[in-house]
Amino acid sequence: MSDDLYPQATPEMSRERRDLAPETHAAFSAFSKAVFADGSLDAKTKQLIAVAVAHTTQCPYCIRGHSKGALKAGASKEQLMEAIWVAAEMRAGGAFAHSALALDAVHDM
Repeated sequence: MSDDLYPQATPEMSRERRDLAPETHAAFSAFSKAVFADGSLDAKTKQLIAVAVAHTTQCPYCIRGHSKGALKAGASKEQLMEAIWVAAEMRAGGAFAHSALALDAVHDM
């Protein structure tokens, strides 16, 4: 990544994570493979969901990795962007919906 805020993911970094907690790393890797395997949802759909969630959680590594994964799984750039817009709407919708909490608090005063 070109942004100095986030270090470049490297094979060395991956090895260090694995070496520091090998059993947990292996379990997470197995879990990830199982989650993204074809099932009731195909791999492309799962990757598009991951792109949307990554934008909601704002994980730059996930955004990069799952965007590439979605394209490799057969998604188009248009589908990728549409998934991102769904995430944007959901994030904005959450703020809108939670305005009810602010209104409720104001009415309690």
